[in-house]
Amino acid sequence: MPTKSYMAKEGQVHHKWLLVDADGAVLGRLAAKIAVMLMGKDKPTWTPHVDCGDFVVVVNADKIRLTGAKAEVKMYDSYSRYPGGHKYMSFEHAMAKKPEWVVETAVRKMLPKTQMGKRALKKLKIFRGPEHEHQAQKPEKVKLF
Repeated sequence: MPTKSYMAKEGQVHHKWLLVDADGAVLGRLAAKIAVMLMGKDKPTWTPHVDCGDFVVVVNADKIRLTGAKAEVKMYDSYSRYPGGHKYMSFEHAMAKKPEWVVETAVRKMLPKTQMGKRALKKLKIFRGPEHEHQAQKPEKVKLF
């Protein structure tokens, strides 16, 4: 007799709150691990059609780094679909202006481009410094590296 696969139901899933310190972490490696936690793929009860992921609070987003010469070379671009609407922003400028956006963009691009990915991204909370406003949820500190 074949064994049955476990499929979680929407009400059975418990979402934990996790705290990640990004101080000195490499951006891509950090974003990949956060994306897995947001989707819930690190749990044995992961189910494709149910939101199994946890809430992730990232602190010290202004202290992330890139390897090699990418910090000087990396560019973010956006296009408004109007003539002359192509805009570029360097990594250094983005980190000086909005480091939370840099981390969020890296994680967003690693999540699925579906409703489940959008729902997972809403569970990501990013803060520039060591302080955050989710003390009431008692997030568990996670050591990624």
